[in-house]
Amino acid sequence: MHSVSEDLGCRRGDFSRKHYGSVELLISSDADGAIQRAGRFRVENGSSDELQNTTALPGTWRRTDVHLENPEYHTRWYFKYFLGQVHQNYIGNDAEKSPFFLSVTLSDQNNQRVPQYRAILWRKTGTQKICLPYSPTKTLSVKSILSAMNLDKFEKGPREIFHPEIQKDLLVLEEQEGSVNFKFGVLFAKDGQLTDDEMLSNEIGSYAFQKFLNLLGDKITLKGWTGYRGGLDTKNDTTGVHSVYTVYQGHEIMFHVSTMLPYSKENKQQVERKRHIGNDIVTIVFQEGEEPSPAFKPSMIRSHFTHIFALVRYDQQNDNYRLKIFSEESVPLFGPPLPSPPVFTDHQEFRDFLLVKLINGEKATLETPTFAQKRRRTLDMLIRSLYQDLMPDLHKNMLNRRSFSDVLPESPKSARKKEEARQAEFVRIGQALKLKSIVRGDAPSSLVASGICKKEPWEPQCFCSNFPHEAVCADPWGQALLVSTDAGVLLVDDDLPSVPVFDKTLPVKQMHVLETLDLLILRADKGKDARLFVFRLSAVHKAIEGKQPVKSKCDCRDNKLEKTKGCHLYAINTHHSRELRIVVAIRNKLLLITRKHNKLGGVASISLLCPLSESPVEEFQYIREICLSDSPAVMTLVDGPTEESDNLICVAYRHQFDVVNESTGEAFRLHHVEASRVNFVAAIDVYEDGEAGLLLCYNYSCIYKKVCPFNGGSFLVQPSASDFQFCWNQAPYAIVCAFPYLLAFTTDSMEIRLVVNGNLVHTAVVPQLQLVASRSDIYFTATTAVNEISSGGSSKGASAHNSPQTPPGRDTPVFPSSLGEGETPSKNLYKIPLRNLVGRSIERPLKSPLVSKAVTPPTSIGLGIAAIPVTHSLSLSRMEIKEIASRTRRELLGLSDEGGTRSEGAPKPKSKARKQLEESQGGPKPETARSTSSDRITSGSLESPSALEANPEGRYHSTGSDQDPVANREGSPVWGSSPFQLTASLDEDIIDLK
Repeated sequence: MHSVSEDLGCRRGDFSRKHYGSVELLISSDADGAIQRAGRFRVENGSSDELQNTTALPGTWRRTDVHLENPEYHTRWYFKYFLGQVHQNYIGNDAEKSPFFLSVTLSDQNNQRVPQYRAILWRKTGTQKICLPYSPTKTLSVKSILSAMNLDKFEKGPREIFHPEIQKDLLVLEEQEGSVNFKFGVLFAKDGQLTDDEMLSNEIGSYAFQKFLNLLGDKITLKGWTGYRGGLDTKNDTTGVHSVYTVYQGHEIMFHVSTMLPYSKENKQQVERKRHIGNDIVTIVFQEGEEPSPAFKPSMIRSHFTHIFALVRYDQQNDNYRLKIFSEESVPLFGPPLPSPPVFTDHQEFRDFLLVKLINGEKATLETPTFAQKRRRTLDMLIRSLYQDLMPDLHKNMLNRRSFSDVLPESPKSARKKEEARQAEFVRIGQALKLKSIVRGDAPSSLVASGICKKEPWEPQCFCSNFPHEAVCADPWGQALLVSTDAGVLLVDDDLPSVPVFDKTLPVKQMHVLETLDLLILRADKGKDARLFVFRLSAVHKAIEGKQPVKSKCDCRDNKLEKTKGCHLYAINTHHSRELRIVVAIRNKLLLITRKHNKLGGVASISLLCPLSESPVEEFQYIREICLSDSPAVMTLVDGPTEESDNLICVAYRHQFDVVNESTGEAFRLHHVEASRVNFVAAIDVYEDGEAGLLLCYNYSCIYKKVCPFNGGSFLVQPSASDFQFCWNQAPYAIVCAFPYLLAFTTDSMEIRLVVNGNLVHTAVVPQLQLVASRSDIYFTATTAVNEISSGGSSKGASAHNSPQTPPGRDTPVFPSSLGEGETPSKNLYKIPLRNLVGRSIERPLKSPLVSKAVTPPTSIGLGIAAIPVTHSLSLSRMEIKEIASRTRRELLGLSDEGGTRSEGAPKPKSKARKQLEESQGGPKPETARSTSSDRITSGSLESPSALEANPEGRYHSTGSDQDPVANREGSPVWGSSPFQLTASLDEDIIDLK
């Protein structure tokens, strides 16, 4: 089946590293005029952002791309999906005689009828994680899993490890990815201070500094503190009496505040303070005074360990904060980019932005060569040590060679009982390890919404409910969508019946609607009979308005581009106002076609002076043919930097991506794929500051290559410092670039990453997902959900994870559905507006599929938005941790029945929002969630676990892990008002199709 990926090359992003600062050589002098050490730092001070909402007030943050990158609840797979569940672990040696470990489990994506395998490969070079589709008729072997991870050759084949204690060792390997908790330095600097000795010698801070500390977190007493201590003494007050602490999105954060650490009158260097702040990767410098005062530079702080400085200034007159970020040159780019100007009038938005920026910054620092080499050495040592410990077992029964397809072997009853007993012991030990991690506060399982209740930019709108056809491809036409289906080509509008345009005798596989050129381009038929067809949009529109008979293949004879017979792929350039170029692939031959310049002076004149029945075929001319060594699977046009003949064609075939000079036909190697089997996905044209760059996507990999300019018609591809690569967790069939996001589409999920560094920000499960259009707004079909996940305490707790391989606790309630018995779930057509993704003003869905033509008026942020519900933070006080642990242990062992179970025989179904409200009131829960904005526990929320309470500042407390913090507010729509619902759970993030 043809993929829609060929459209994706037309999606140009606003990609500029200048949004993330520029590298500068920073030099400063001390009080005596001596030059301090020089260092190269990337300086972020806000940048002009054309995509910023121009109607917003100056200094107000309106962008939506403030996200934690590589969040632990998405990346710590072993803790989340494997530990405490039945899974398999293998050991082996690769061709270089380096040991590796492989873990595999079968997950059903939280009972969304999307079973899949998850696999983690541990090697000395790092960890690789992938998902593989599950087929009940096709078994999966260890060899095929490792082959998907590009590991095909072995010195010793993998053998299964039966010992349950292996779970403890693999958990240690995963913890090498970094701590889930953070310690940040906070340095108070008076106006005019130029050295760290002067800054560290400030005994007390100012009123503005104290106000800033109150915004960061809570003042806590260190003696007797049982939470995360960040290296501070909690027994003898040797590191001060108080500190500042908070929890943000499941991360415990301890701040090393300079004025709270011990002060010494005798020691001018304040070694005790420097010992902590100088060893923090990230330091906040709160500088008093106005901007004209001597500017802070990182060279003022003598530390070989601190890589990131956040300079904060408070403007008392305007009550706002200004932020500037310094990152050591080797730190990879990390978001979010600063707004322009970098001034925050909303203090809670500033807190959210600052904490997300600092957490992302510390994670990025761990990828610098210095830290990465240390981590790899540690990982290599741990893997080799574990391998040596297991070597004696190679000759015993603890390790055994067997294929992964033997997960549940048909064996005699006695053998089955023995296997069941082994699995039960395996699960018991794993659950005990998970519980121990939770009690320690190291559990990477909390999923909490960011500060304000906001709509995520990728939240889709239902465009057409109960779409009865199989969509092949589509392209927007005004507010409507032209869709090629199994029943022909239809024009679909969200509030009107579908209108047939072409019947099914013209099977369209690829299309472009070019409204500015009054053109419709189609690739139809298949094999030798395939052709390119061109139509005038105005003529098609007139035929629809006149209710003329639907066109068949025979009616389109005059619209064929004859030399395109047998084409299997085409690409066009739609970026600029230059002439339209079409490159058509016919086996291994490329045919370059351009549109003649219109002498009549515009599209309108064609429509008025030419008969509507006249075909635009004669407007196209054939320029040249280019022969390739093989038939291309992916093709993208890249505009050259000038108007001259320096355009490129990027093609993918065999095991490589090449770029071809349109003028000469000369091909240059761009990237060679080191994999036994290659599935090409896309080559996405991403322009960075006016220079061409390409995201090359294949299998699980994505690599960014900067395309060097031409030199006299010749072209050399050279490695660039800006090149980077990353791996998807699931193999996508299509990828969409909408800066700052990359959206990868698989058959059952959307994986959302950042263009600038490939870091993961979200994964959403969408059953039977099919992308159909992506050249402007993104359209896709997906199955309407029937079953929904229980939010009662019986099946989920704050720290308990349902086994993906077993049914949820109690009976999962089945909500009312329009489906009759034996019917298959219907599909809806959904839309993600491009303006939402690229940061323009966010509008509410035009209508709900549940209520015809129900228009939601625009509201302020937080109203009428189906925000990600708040779940429980696991990093609470020690008393709360113990309560959670006790409750979790009872649930894991099946000893507890508390927590809002639902009645099974309700006389009539209730609305989902009302059910959730009543369930949350069914019983008090000790692990009440923290405020969405500060993530700090309040005594009131512990004492009164009612469903939803708004505090005077507009923040909300929620006690149910699956509730919407906004759903039941007076005047706000309930869940059913939103066509899509991003349900947060501890097992998986699911886009729940209503």
